[in-house]
Amino acid sequence: MSKQPELQFPGSEDLLSQLHFDHENGKIWFNEQRMLLIHASVMGLLRKELIETLGVQRARGFLMRFGYHSGWKDAELVSKIRPDLSKKQSFYMGPQLHIIKGMVNVKPTSLDFDLDSGTFDGEFDWFDSYEAEIHLQECGISEDPICWTLIGYASGYTTYYMGRQIIFKESMCKGAGADHCHIIGKPVEEWEDSVELESMLLPDPIAEELFSLQSQLSELRANFGNSEKEGDSLLNSVGQSSTFRNACQLIHKASTSKVTVLLQGETGVGKEIFARGLHQSSDRSDKPFIAVNCACISPDLIEAELFGVEKGAFTGATQSREGRFERANGGTLFLDEVVDLSARAQASLLRVLQESELERVGDNRTRFIDVRVVAAANINLEKAVQDGVFREDLYYRLNIYPVHIPPLRERGEDIPLLINHFLEKYHNFYNKRTLGVSDMAMQALMEYKWPGNIRELENMIERGVILSENNHTIGLDSFFPSLSEPSHPLNIMSKRALDASPQITNSETDNSKSNSYKSICKELLNNSVNLDEFESALLLEAMEQSQGNISKAARLLGITRPQLAYRLKKLES
Repeated sequence: MSKQPELQFPGSEDLLSQLHFDHENGKIWFNEQRMLLIHASVMGLLRKELIETLGVQRARGFLMRFGYHSGWKDAELVSKIRPDLSKKQSFYMGPQLHIIKGMVNVKPTSLDFDLDSGTFDGEFDWFDSYEAEIHLQECGISEDPICWTLIGYASGYTTYYMGRQIIFKESMCKGAGADHCHIIGKPVEEWEDSVELESMLLPDPIAEELFSLQSQLSELRANFGNSEKEGDSLLNSVGQSSTFRNACQLIHKASTSKVTVLLQGETGVGKEIFARGLHQSSDRSDKPFIAVNCACISPDLIEAELFGVEKGAFTGATQSREGRFERANGGTLFLDEVVDLSARAQASLLRVLQESELERVGDNRTRFIDVRVVAAANINLEKAVQDGVFREDLYYRLNIYPVHIPPLRERGEDIPLLINHFLEKYHNFYNKRTLGVSDMAMQALMEYKWPGNIRELENMIERGVILSENNHTIGLDSFFPSLSEPSHPLNIMSKRALDASPQITNSETDNSKSNSYKSICKELLNNSVNLDEFESALLLEAMEQSQGNISKAARLLGITRPQLAYRLKKLES
């Protein structure tokens, strides 16, 4: 490609439309990422303190890495916001965001790049750099260029966009006495000081070592405290909410005894995980843990499955075999959905709990066993007793030590921990790495009521990892397959701030638009227009102008893509 002497940015309306102020909830959104407004002078104070504390070189590296990660995050949004523009126009989103964020006024002077070959050569003029201004105010004129954060941003953004390491340097800097700043970007290996430049983007070895040691110490302290409080239970892994820890404490206390435990909670809260945690933290941990879902076994076979069967006891019993109780001898038997046991199986279970003995189906020999029973139910067993579907005496025998496992909606502070846990699990399982969950998606996940509890959350995270590309943030639309329906609770939550908050507009422009809309409405009403027909015509015209691209059509109409998809689906029906 030949370099162009004069380059122009595309319009920035698509970028400005992504910026929303949710003043009622104290949030600013850009697309699905939460943003902050902060005084430039405060950044100057931080910069000064870093220089005085770490020295110039380490402060430079710290601020370059800070900017680098910021640019990297913004580069992720390119494909979402500008999927239909040329590569060059899409690339310009980075410099334009620098302008919109009030960091620096960017003017492109030359740009030559090819994504396929990885070649890149770009130059930009920077005017009114905030970083140069605050440095001049706090430290005076520098001998060397000092727009470290801005340079880091340009390098991080371009590196992500190009798929290879691109580094920018200042050839002129206002902070060093020039009239304005000028930057040059090219592949790192083309710079003579490439080793030094790359090292600036690596974590400081001394600081990294101190942080690592501090993290290890904190982890050791936490693990030591947990081991004293709750043994070796797996339940220590994820969860810090008070309701969760209370349930863990009850499980820990039960682990030191032989008491029968009744786990109650909604479906998907992790009752089997708690049962395994109880087993592993008890003195039975080296013995079998057997789990049985009573709802999955035919009522005609449940007794044989639990208590064993003798040869010839019924048609098909060609050999004697032990049941789940005998297989769990010395260990723990977990009976999930215990309310689905047949009446005969309930009577046999009561005897086992009271006498620690059983008889196989078709046998008259009593066998003594030593098994701790952990029962679980996702419905109210007391009500099941009142309804006549569960034995009252068995209920009281199981209810000696009840443990209520809280639903996920009562463990809000645990959701980020669980998300990180499942992200790591599925990153390893699918051999890919995402950049985590977008800020808006995290807010929606925190506010969702989770009818499927932890099981639903895990499935959702797995889906998000599958649908997201490597090194991309998982957005809201990757989690919920029914998001095209506006009435979906998460769709309502995610759009609440966007619909209610004012966008950056010019008041005169707003008034002009309002008057224009009013005149159009008058004309349509005078011609007895049908509202449904008008909406259909407007939607189809937007789709025609965008050549069938729903995202682009949604931007033309000023609505979200899910909202447009829903309206188009209604047209087809």
